[in-house]
Parts: sequence; C-alpha cells; structure tokens
Amino acid sequence: MKHFVIGTAGHVDHGKTMLIKALTGKETDRLKEEKERGISIELGFAPFILPSGITAGVVDVPGHERFIKNMLAGVGGMDMVLLVVAADEGIMPQTREHLDIIDLLQVPEGIIVITKADLVEEEWLTMVQEDVSHLVADTIMENAPVVTVSAATGQGIPELIQLIDGVAGRLQERPVTGQARIPVDRVFSMIGFGTVITGTLVEGRLQVGDSVEILPEGIEARVRGLQVHGRKMETAAAGQRVAVNLAGIERQSINRGSVLAAPGFLKPSHRLDIRVKLLPEAEKSLVNRARIRVHIGAAEILARIILLESDELDPGENGFAQLECEQPVVAARGDRLVIRSYSPMRTIGGGIVVDPRPPKRRRLNPGVIETLRTKEKGTPEELLEQLMESSKQTVYTREELGRGLGFDEDATAETIKNLEATGRVRSFICDNKPHYILNIILDRKAAELKDILEKFHRKFPLRAGVSKEEIRSRVFAGLSNKVFNALADLYQENNVITIVDENIAKQGFEPGPGEDWRQMFQKIEERYLAEGLQNPGWEEITSEFKLNRADSEEVLNYFVNNRILIKLEDNILVHRKSLEMAKDLIIQFLEKNSEMSLGEARDILKTSRKFALPIMSFFDKEKVTRRVEDKRVLY
Repeated sequence: MKHFVIGTAGHVDHGKTMLIKALTGKETDRLKEEKERGISIELGFAPFILPSGITAGVVDVPGHERFIKNMLAGVGGMDMVLLVVAADEGIMPQTREHLDIIDLLQVPEGIIVITKADLVEEEWLTMVQEDVSHLVADTIMENAPVVTVSAATGQGIPELIQLIDGVAGRLQERPVTGQARIPVDRVFSMIGFGTVITGTLVEGRLQVGDSVEILPEGIEARVRGLQVHGRKMETAAAGQRVAVNLAGIERQSINRGSVLAAPGFLKPSHRLDIRVKLLPEAEKSLVNRARIRVHIGAAEILARIILLESDELDPGENGFAQLECEQPVVAARGDRLVIRSYSPMRTIGGGIVVDPRPPKRRRLNPGVIETLRTKEKGTPEELLEQLMESSKQTVYTREELGRGLGFDEDATAETIKNLEATGRVRSFICDNKPHYILNIILDRKAAELKDILEKFHRKFPLRAGVSKEEIRSRVFAGLSNKVFNALADLYQENNVITIVDENIAKQGFEPGPGEDWRQMFQKIEERYLAEGLQNPGWEEITSEFKLNRADSEEVLNYFVNNRILIKLEDNILVHRKSLEMAKDLIIQFLEKNSEMSLGEARDILKTSRKFALPIMSFFDKEKVTRRVEDKRVLY
C-alpha cells in the first residue's frame, strides 16, 4: 500500500489548522498556549483516510515567522503540500517564505488552497486567485491546482478531498528497500512506555525488535513498539508518520533534529558538500565564510559556508559550497536543506547534499569542482568508482561500499556487478566474503610492488624476497593481515609476484649470486664439499674472500636459507651433501649394531669430537637417531 505525508504551509491565522480539522476531523493544536492564542506553535499531526482507502499522515505547521524553525522541522518529510492562502488577507510575508521553502525543498506535489471563501465577495476572490497565480510562477507550485474552500461552511472540502486523492495516485512511493531513517521531529516520555520519538520514515522499513542508532549522539537502542496513525504496528514503511517506542534510552538523550537510523548506515560529520542556491529575492549576496543557519531534516545547525567556486554568490545564483558545521550533522547524499541568515533570521536559499562526509575542500580548484560534479550528477557506477579511488582505503566489502554511497543492498550489488562486467572492479574472497578493489588501483599497486621488489632484488640478490609485513605496511597500509594475504594471492594468480613462505618476490625471480659473485660462491661451496665434516669457520671464509660484514652476512644467509650449508652451531657449518653421507654411515652402523657411542660416531665419520657432537645432536633433532643416556639408537 502507498504511504505518504501531506503538510500545510502558509501565513499565520490563514486557517491551516481549521482546514486539517475539516479534512480529517482531528484537532492538531495540542498545546494549551496554542488553544488559548488560536495559532499553531508546534507541529501538529493527524491521520487522513482518503476515499481510495489510502491513509495519509498530515503535518500541520505553524505559520508565524517566530516559529519558522518549527515549520522547517516538519516540512522536510512531506510528499504533498497544501499551500494555504486566506481569501480575506491574500498573500502575506509567510506565504512567500513558506513558498520559498517548498520550492527549495522541491516538495513533489502541491495544491493551492484558498481558505475563508465565505468571508469575501467573488470579485475579491478572483483578485486573490490572480495574485496567487503570479506568486507561484516559476516555482515548483506553478502548475499546482487551485481550490477555494471554507472550513466554516464546508464549501469546497469534498472537492479538495477528491483532488488530494487524485494527486496521491501520481506520487512515487518512497524506497522501502533502503536502510531505515527517521529525522526526529518530536520526543516525549510516556508513563509505562518510556521514550517515544516521532517523525516521517523517509526510507526503508522498521520492525518491532529492530536495533537502531540515534545520531549524532551515537546511542544504540531497540524498537520496543511502533504506532502509525495511533494504531499499534509490527512494521512501518517509508512514507509513514511513525511513533517509535524505544528501549534502552532516556528521553533526555534525544533531541528534535536527531536521526533514528539502522546501525552503521549513517555517520555524523562536521562538513557537508552542497550545491547551494541563493533566492532571487535575497536582500544581499552571500559571501564566503558567512555564518548561516542550516535546516536539514528536523535539525537546525549553525555553520560557516565556504564558497568553492567564487568569493560571493549573488541573488538567484547557485554553486558548490562546503558547510563547516558547528555541531555534528547527519545527512545522506541527495538530502535537501534550507539556509537562513544568522541575524535577522530570514530564508535566503537552500541546497542539496552532494557529499555527506567530505574532506576539507580547496577553494577555486578545478579538480575539486570536477569531483563534486561527478558526485552530484554521476551514475551509480561513477559514484562507486570515485569513492574507491578517492579514499585511502584500497579494498572494500559490499557493506562498506553500500554505507559509503548510501545505497541499499540491491543497488550496491547491481552497481558492483556492472563494474565487474566491464572489468573496472576486481573481486577476491577473504573469510568467505567477497572483497573489491578498483582495477586501476590493482594495476597501480602492482607497478608499485614491482618497483619495490626490483630495487630490493638488485640490492639483495641472495634473499628470497621482501617480508609480507614490510610490503603490507609500505604498499597496503590499513589492510588487515587476512585481507592482505588474500590480495597477495590474487597478485600471485596474476603472475605479478611469487610468495615464498613469509616473503614476496617478483614473479620469475630466483635468488642467487650475480656474475661478479658466482665464481666466489662456487669456490666456497667446493671448499666445504672438499673438507667434508671438518670445515673451516665462517670467519675464515670471510677473511679469505675479503668480505665486509654486510656482504659476509648476506652470503652466509644465502647458503643457510637455501640449505646448501647446514648450521650446526654458531661457527660450525657443514655442506648438506656431507651430512647426507654421514647420515648413511650412521644408519648403516646402527642397523648392524643396536647402539652407538659418541666415540664410535667420531671414528665412523672420521672427524673430531668437536664436530661429532653437533653432528649427532643434529641427527637427534632430525629424528634420525635418539639419545639414550650416553648412547644413540635409531629413531
């Protein structure tokens, strides 16, 4: 079923509240002061059952200029507006200001309602209708139907109801597939229930039992109960006015302007990138760094406006700007806002959010402007690419991409699928979950990897490669070990690198001496082979071949790491082949004899006790022999 919200707009005492009562049978003024003074101060709410069976939520806003900020808290969630003009007074200051707000927020549908028709003559009524027609020219209400009514006599009310029902049929339903979001326009506490918030569910669904987050406060809560139009519900959908009973939160923790949202979906920010438009009727230009009042959702925020394309914005002009907010603000891309001058408080313009969590932007920079144009008008694929390329983060999960773009799960999946199909995004699996990286970043990092590895291999040709941890910290800082290892596997599959234990080498690299060292390596190996089990210490080799300390360590590590030489003790090295021959001799002896003493091992191997002891200890570790008291037996 379609759900939507109707709101009123218009000057004080033009009959908005009486009109709502005539339409719905409900009194929306609930405060004692409102009833005594005969004007609306706060937002009023009522259900409205249309002839088609659709139940709309109605928001009655105050018309007095002192309560414009209260009016703005309610108008943001409207799908249809009734612009009310009293026939006896005609167009008044708040008629104009409310129309400006409706136009700035681009409320989808509207009807112009001329009230108090019973108080004027036909000729006067015609003049008012003409004035209204001129007023709404070149605004979103330009083609809105006009209805003349009298709430006192009932004149025109049935026709207005039919018209509202017809316009409702044209309204597009709000998306219910996204994450739940409610700008909070009222908070109160009820005995026996606790904290209750109200607002329009602008997107998504909400169910009893759902976990939610209150922002910018960052407080978690649970939905204890839901009411829509005074009836208990298990589920609420986008487009409905909702009262949410929250568990686990105090009434004092929430304010009008807070946002109830699905956990992790939105994040507060002190900056917003916007396209700002100054009203043609604005009294003066808007200068860079002017202090302004920003109304977004149900919140009022003080901010400095940083004009990114010029030093000032003249009436009627628009451009990109960044808001530096004095309090954290919660928004999503595409949200509309109204700006008012700091003092005196007048509506001067509005805007649309281009980036809800931007970095600090440089002014008068062509690259910045191009980035913002893409964010404003780009396709979902372009937006996703821009997000992945502009962030320091290189790898994303689907959930992270959805949150970053403000997309629901289906839209995110479809966008990724399109980018994968065109080869612009690559995926790999980590912890049974797909992770994504832009192909251009994959290639860019591959070039960076190759450069690092080539330099390393030239400097250290004997080493197997660079440690994984060093590559992770230098090239992929911020990735967890698990994600990095999975990404490294992808590079290996693409023949960019070779992974050897905990080291990474360039594909095709084999550690070994260069031409200038090859002959020396051959002589060292031949020396150890020739001398069998009684080999020289490494210091002797270092001295003989005139190796400096660093080169000596590199050469030794190469021989040991490649198991050409086996290190038995700090300064005792034996060629692997010599040890294999020694092992054969030991096994042959023990197959004929049940045990062997160290002295017998020394004699069989034709070496000294100095070498026999570490050799036999090595065979014990290798599980060739086993020591029993002072003898050895086969393992």
